[in-house]
Amino acid sequence: MPALTDSLFFAIYPDAAAAERLSRLAERVRAEHSLKGKPAAPDRFHVTLHHLGAFAGVPEDVVMVACDAASRIALPPVGIAFDRTSSFPGRRSKRPFVLRTAPDAIANGLLDLYTGLGVELQTAGLAIKANSHYTPHVTLLYDEHHLSEQTVDPISWTVREFVLVRSLLGRSQYVPLGRWQLID
Repeated sequence: MPALTDSLFFAIYPDAAAAERLSRLAERVRAEHSLKGKPAAPDRFHVTLHHLGAFAGVPEDVVMVACDAASRIALPPVGIAFDRTSSFPGRRSKRPFVLRTAPDAIANGLLDLYTGLGVELQTAGLAIKANSHYTPHVTLLYDEHHLSEQTVDPISWTVREFVLVRSLLGRSQYVPLGRWQLID
């Protein structure tokens, strides 16, 4: 079986000001809790909408179908805010430490984007995992320690687009393959 080299996912990215606040938060929490994990680079901060899978190379047919499905989304921009940090379950040496929001405070517009894109992807024939407990979050770093939930000053931004991203596995590099605007 060929080695997996790429993964594809849809995501939203913070604006530059929010990315800077995310960087400062990651550094502050890392220092406060003596975490060893290195904070993510500001250009890697994102909120995943849907993961399309890992592949040996970039499957152009999947990219084409995904782009077509994404082009059918017609939603307005949405404001989002994240105000709590915690560790997610994961491998002992690589637990995601994330920024998220309370489950009852998820922006309806973000859920509309998540759900609408999921429906379009499934209708187009792509197998995605629709999660009834979607937990939008930004991974700040990975660390072996498990930290309980803490509230922090909110980090917010307005989502104006979503992106199809190619992740080069093992290389910590993301390549945008397509962008779709959310329009009032």
